[in-house]
Amino acid sequence: MEEKDLIGKLNLSGKRLSKGHRRIADYIEQHYDKAVFMTASVLGDHVGVSESTVVRFAMALGYDGYPEMQKALQEQVRHRLTSAQRFEMSSDIDKKEVLSRVLKADMHNIRLTIDESSTEDFSKAVESILPARTIYVLGLRSAAPLSQFLGYYLHFMFDDVRVVAAASTDVFESIARIRKDDVLIGISFPRYSSRTIEAMRFARQNGATVIGISDGAMSPLTEHSDVCLCAHTDMASFVDSLVAPLSVINALLIALALEKKEEVNSNFERLEEIWGAHSVYAGRDIK
Repeated sequence: MEEKDLIGKLNLSGKRLSKGHRRIADYIEQHYDKAVFMTASVLGDHVGVSESTVVRFAMALGYDGYPEMQKALQEQVRHRLTSAQRFEMSSDIDKKEVLSRVLKADMHNIRLTIDESSTEDFSKAVESILPARTIYVLGLRSAAPLSQFLGYYLHFMFDDVRVVAAASTDVFESIARIRKDDVLIGISFPRYSSRTIEAMRFARQNGATVIGISDGAMSPLTEHSDVCLCAHTDMASFVDSLVAPLSVINALLIALALEKKEEVNSNFERLEEIWGAHSVYAGRDIK
């Protein structure tokens, strides 16, 4: 079942749904921003039905169970949630549980990313970057720190790496000369940056290879990428969880370094001499 069909299924007439199922459907339609993160038990409590009724509702819609329906809902509405809605969902978290809940959520994102990652796509991304003439790294808004991190380390391995930052100049001015033999790495997560998507489309139209880093097959970045790497960012809060994306980027950097092992080693030996001569890093005698 495709996620895009779910809202239509929730709009079934009352004649086709039992009274309890209709109450569940109405609640999800009116409070989707909260419902998509509720367990079957919690959703039942809010609606006034049993947990088993919620499970039967999911199965009536054609799902194997409630978790499958919940995942479909989350995929469909995640990009619609405003920052205010996301903040509201986290406002009832017990202050004493914030640290553990956030860490557990990050761990869950890592597990999902491991389960859904494609080694074939990962290898294709590495193979596409290695021969690139110029590498453009684009991540706007909350993805900007990821693009800065990726660009910083790519500079140690490649001669021409350009981090595209909207604050310094217009995005399209920064990539105006992109062409065949170049690579653009676009990074974005819900709510997806329209500017990033437009830039990725522009890069492909000009013959460049485009690599996306986003949250899965439903991401609009997939359509405009030659290959798109998956990294989950689910967090019931206005703050994006960037742990899994950063891990994927770390893996990408290490894979590239292993392919350019001798060159990278030589570069670092030279850099260590420069850093030492100019006291770039604090020594052990610094107090």
